[in-house]
Amino acid sequence: MSAVIYATTTTRILRQLRADHRTVAMIVLVPSLLMTLLYFMYQNAPTGPGGVSLFDRIAVTMLGILPFVVMFLVTSIAMQRERSSGTLERLLTTPLTKLDLLAGYGSAFSLAAAVQAGLACVVAFWLLDVTSAGSVLWVLVVAVLVAVLGVSLGLLCSAFARTEFQAVQFMPVIVIPQFLLCGLLVARDDLPDWLRWISNALPLSYAVEALQEITVNPGVTAVMVRDLIVVAAFAAAALTLGAATLRRRTP
Repeated sequence: MSAVIYATTTTRILRQLRADHRTVAMIVLVPSLLMTLLYFMYQNAPTGPGGVSLFDRIAVTMLGILPFVVMFLVTSIAMQRERSSGTLERLLTTPLTKLDLLAGYGSAFSLAAAVQAGLACVVAFWLLDVTSAGSVLWVLVVAVLVAVLGVSLGLLCSAFARTEFQAVQFMPVIVIPQFLLCGLLVARDDLPDWLRWISNALPLSYAVEALQEITVNPGVTAVMVRDLIVVAAFAAAALTLGAATLRRRTP
């Protein structure tokens, strides 16, 4: 990788993203709007043991899941658009390497993810009165890291797609199983053994576990640290694998 080329690529992608107002709105606003929707959905739901509402029990976890889903979708489509328009073909005739390109995409969309997660946390904790035993800053760190994971997996999946429609088709294959098995709907310990083994191999499971640790523990725990390392490793591996498998030309 070249630091100059990497920085130039990141700047170019940020400029393109800034000019695409609909994509910016989707990245920045959708998680916050969906959190607000969940709040009103569960507003009249009976409170559970300890007087904790159903919304409060899932809200912190959703702060990680929603950015993951949005960033996966947006990134996979954006990268596929580069390929189908011929931009990728022209860029790779320059000294730009595949890793430079994907790292630039990862950095640019990760910055957007940080803004997204920050706004979602503000809406959740200061407007919707979500509470957690741990620090809001740790929730923000995990939310950003999970969004970066979504970016990396989106870039990886776009390498195997020939059209934007095919890029979207990866969502029910990559995202939905992780959502179902991450421990939000059913505790992972209550899953059948074979499903629990699958859950243990999925990165979103560790992100959800880290957020659950923050929800109930005021301090940093060893489980949370381990989970963050695992999520970061998955993100780095997906980005590297995406660079290795990215085809230069779209048939």
